[in-house]
Amino acid sequence: MGVEEHTQDRAAAEELKVETTASGTRYPIAPGYRVNVRTGPGTDYRIVRTLPYGQKIPIYCQKPGERVTGPYGTSNLWDNIANGQFVSDAYVYTGRDGYIAPRCD
Repeated sequence: MGVEEHTQDRAAAEELKVETTASGTRYPIAPGYRVNVRTGPGTDYRIVRTLPYGQKIPIYCQKPGERVTGPYGTSNLWDNIANGQFVSDAYVYTGRDGYIAPRCD
């Protein structure tokens, strides 16, 4: 493996690194994707913003909703990243399948 390939592999691994800081844990969006943030757990809900490439997000709670297929498989889980804002868990690298945060009320 050449130096350039090794550097690219390290950069890709950094993008998928979950960050834990004093303000909480942040999870990376799949590399190369801009993800829509919606008002609820499904694609029929209104888009409120789009996350930029390389974004890392907090997950406050998770809620079942529409089943979506993305780079991390197919999931019906939606991650609450702010008040009234959800993204499909199929686009978020959490390191495992299933719930990693409390269920939203």
